[in-house]
Amino acid sequence: MMKNFFSKLFDQKHRSRTVSYLLVIVAFIILQFMSSTGNLSSLLKSLLVPVCCYIVAAIGLNLNVGFSGELNLGQAGFMSVGAFTGICVSGILASLIPNAVLRLVIAIIAGALIAAIMGYIIGIPVLKLQGDYLAIVTLAFGQIIKSIITNMYLGFDENGLHLSFVENKVSLAPGGKMLLTGPMGATGTQRIASFAVGVVLILCALAVVYNLIYSKSGRAIMGCRDNRIAAESIGINVANTKMLAFIISASLAGAAGALYGLNYSTLVPNKFDFNTSILILVFVVLGGLGNMTGTIISTAVLMLLPELLRSLQDYRMLIYAIVLIAIMLVTNNAFLQAKAAKLRESLIKGKKGAKQS
Repeated sequence: MMKNFFSKLFDQKHRSRTVSYLLVIVAFIILQFMSSTGNLSSLLKSLLVPVCCYIVAAIGLNLNVGFSGELNLGQAGFMSVGAFTGICVSGILASLIPNAVLRLVIAIIAGALIAAIMGYIIGIPVLKLQGDYLAIVTLAFGQIIKSIITNMYLGFDENGLHLSFVENKVSLAPGGKMLLTGPMGATGTQRIASFAVGVVLILCALAVVYNLIYSKSGRAIMGCRDNRIAAESIGINVANTKMLAFIISASLAGAAGALYGLNYSTLVPNKFDFNTSILILVFVVLGGLGNMTGTIISTAVLMLLPELLRSLQDYRMLIYAIVLIAIMLVTNNAFLQAKAAKLRESLIKGKKGAKQS
């Protein structure tokens, strides 16, 4: 029975899923061991949660770009919605729920839910159209959300929530607290995010995406991506199918944003600008469209590389750019991919021959 279980885990259909899970779990164990033994620098410790957040956001974007075939340039906007929603929910519940982990989980769920609702509202008119309309609308959405939060003042006290736009007209009773302060964003946030929760969030994101991919709905999504006319001819509702992928992508970005926002005591809206959306898209493209394991590796490497090269000062970004170009060439080189496939096949045949002997 155990033999059949392990053979199923590593068969052709489930191999990529198993490798993704094992990669995340092994990395978590190694990093936790290094941290407990004092072999992990404070710089790397500070990057663990942000790396987890960007991995989750990139996994969500890969579902949208790699499997659905729709270009989304507003992933940072959905992260922003999740981040400031999570911060506000955590701040409101601070006195009611003293347990930080429980409050963090509720904030992540709230961030994912609000981001999913935003994704649904955007997707209703746009996903019925063909072409690059989604890219244009999501790009505009990211800028609009950043502008709204930059001009929003939100506080709460014993009388409830108080909201003001453009000018700070919020008047709080004694003991009240400001949650959002316009261009300054969220200040005085209690930092309750943790690396362990980040790893669990990555595993949950992988579970959601892989279960969707291997389901009937996942096959319909890929069918709409490959041939929209053929999908419509067999009765698939293309708009609703693409909407499912888009909403899940937005909700994962919102969950990642909530974890990210609760990792800092101060967070400004400008953090989630257009460049952040492009950065997440770079993670997805370099990792490989539709390749979740590659997305995890590329995100972790490209997030850590600039900080690890900081000691080189002026040459740091030059080396980073060279590494980006090298990864792009390698991942899109058919010759190298064929060689890697042959190497994997020879290793698998060698293991089978050793077992038979």
